Amino acid sequence: MIRKERKKGAVWKHFFKTVVESNNSHPFVQCKYCCKNYQRAVPERMQAHLDKCSKAPSNAKSQPKQQQLINNFNGGHMSEDQNANILSSQHFTQRPQSSFELQDSEEMNMQIEYSDQSEPPSNIRHLGYCYQYGIGIEKNEIRAFQLYKEAAEKGHINSKYDLGRCYLHGVGIEKNEIKAFELYKEVAQNGHITSIYELGECYQYGMGTEKNEIKAFGFYKVAAEKGHITSIYKLGECYKNGIGTVINKIKAFEFYKEAAQKGHITSIFKLGYCYNHGTGTEINKIKAFESYKEAAEKGYITSIHKLGECYQYGIGTEKDENKAFESYKEAAFFKDSVSWRKLGECYQYGIGTEKDKNKAFELYKEAVDKFDDLESLRKLGECYRYVRGTEKDETKAFESYKEATEFGNFLALHELGECYRYGIGTEINKIKAFESYKEAAEQGHISSLYELGKCYRYGIGTEKDETKAFESYKEATEFGNFLALHELGECYRYGIGTEINKIKAFESYKEAAEQGHISSLYELGKCYRYGIGTEKDETKAFESYKEATEFGNCLALHELGECYRYGIGTEKNESITFELYKEAVEEFDDLESWRKLGECYQYGIGTGKDENKAFELYKEAVEEFYDLESWRKLGECYQYGIGTEKDENKAFKLYKEAVEFGDLRSLHKLGECYQYGIGTEINKIKAFKLFRSGLK
Repeated sequence: MIRKERKKGAVWKHFFKTVVESNNSHPFVQCKYCCKNYQRAVPERMQAHLDKCSKAPSNAKSQPKQQQLINNFNGGHMSEDQNANILSSQHFTQRPQSSFELQDSEEMNMQIEYSDQSEPPSNIRHLGYCYQYGIGIEKNEIRAFQLYKEAAEKGHINSKYDLGRCYLHGVGIEKNEIKAFELYKEVAQNGHITSIYELGECYQYGMGTEKNEIKAFGFYKVAAEKGHITSIYKLGECYKNGIGTVINKIKAFEFYKEAAQKGHITSIFKLGYCYNHGTGTEINKIKAFESYKEAAEKGYITSIHKLGECYQYGIGTEKDENKAFESYKEAAFFKDSVSWRKLGECYQYGIGTEKDKNKAFELYKEAVDKFDDLESLRKLGECYRYVRGTEKDETKAFESYKEATEFGNFLALHELGECYRYGIGTEINKIKAFESYKEAAEQGHISSLYELGKCYRYGIGTEKDETKAFESYKEATEFGNFLALHELGECYRYGIGTEINKIKAFESYKEAAEQGHISSLYELGKCYRYGIGTEKDETKAFESYKEATEFGNCLALHELGECYRYGIGTEKNESITFELYKEAVEEFDDLESWRKLGECYQYGIGTGKDENKAFELYKEAVEEFYDLESWRKLGECYQYGIGTEKDENKAFKLYKEAVEFGDLRSLHKLGECYQYGIGTEINKIKAFKLFRSGLK
């Protein structure tokens, strides 16, 4: 009944809840007049803040004789309510709970004024606590340290512990980890449980003593056996990561579970992780979600973020992008850097909210400025490079990628390689491009492994090495990169860095095609058409070409035209043939289709005969693409007056040029010119030699 009245007290109207929670008497709250927030609301603490808050109105402040102070002071144990993401030992600057009974300010002022040799050490320590956290008096950490020291010198165990923490964190005195360690060691020998735990921390991280993970594990174990909850959690960490003991994920899970059952928030989160990834237990996405949800409701910020991921991707719950967005937004409010970035992604891609690239850009920028978030730095580079929420600035893009790589972001390493390779925001430097791809690949970036294969195959920034190219492609395929699967097919088909194996080539193309790689779908069509690594099947060839054209592959468009022209895997249809060649020319400037369209106009295939158009198309194919077959076809136009005036001299010249460029079919035409004197003098010896060359 008393708790109910306190909950409804006047102090609550001066705070608003920052997290909506049901049936929680200690919710997250924030002062209406300043940015001060409490992740676990306690009326006494809230009132104490209002009494000191310079922005709070006078009616919010308590009367001097009614100011209430602190609740449960437990001899050095820190609560998790200040920041559930970090162990209490790292937050000595946060105010712990107090076990003193409530006192009014007059009584407290008397304690502040009087501190002599007759004062009990527990009261002296209490006074130090008040100075440390500014309770009823102006905050003074130096005075707090002096009082802890005075109480410690009188043999007060908890004060010695407090003194150790002052030395460890530099509260009121210069930081001295050796003295902190010595004090913890002394107090631990007297059975002070939290000091036993602190000794474990000192040995684990080498604070005031040499690092010794075996000893750290031993102290955590002793403290855990005495019921110290955080030590139970730390044992879970030791077993999970092999700290001072052999990795045993089953035991890690068991310790997390034990600590979680005792209310340890971080362990509840860790339990979610175990269920999500199958660490020490079977994967159970529903239990993972439930654990994340429980920890989030207790204020564990990373769990609020993980809850967002669960809603975004449907992990253990129904997919709900709106809830995902709200979770990221809530975690971002509490300065979670990853959620800040995820919120940017929500605005960028319209996840649970309307797309807003400007907001996305600003959030990435803030995540960099406020938290030095490396992935946001890379995202910022993408914004500058691809004009997302800001003006295009390739120099800034390059600088963002470069800075992110300097701090170890291997995703940015890949982007940096792209910049050096193509001169994006910097000069082209293929050696640096190769080095960036190589470094990213060594850190497990699959796309960089694929690019590394291309570098080795074509000698980009390194010596050409087809064996290394094949190995890089092969490794990338093992991690599911379908682009590399296509290249692996090419290697097996043409013997690049490995022996020719057309069956494996076919299998690689087929697997890549099944994963949506369009060029592989086209190559699959060729395999079926010509029986490369598989049985010849013109129907499957036609189907593969047809599917590839639907995804915009210009080469497949031409091949589909051939299928309709000659009845390959389908019925002949010259009208469709003509339309397909025409589309390939108009949409993709496809060389093969350019010439074939000329043939359609020349012979009236699927369209009205138009020799003038045929001539123009052959002429353009020669001038634009230097197509040798079109060179010969243009020669024929001049020889026979097809679409142009007859000109045997031009015909002879074109046949001769085509032969010089290596067109074997033009050998016969040039031979005819010498045999019959077409555009040149008759020379039967040259004609004979050309005819004989054409037969070889």
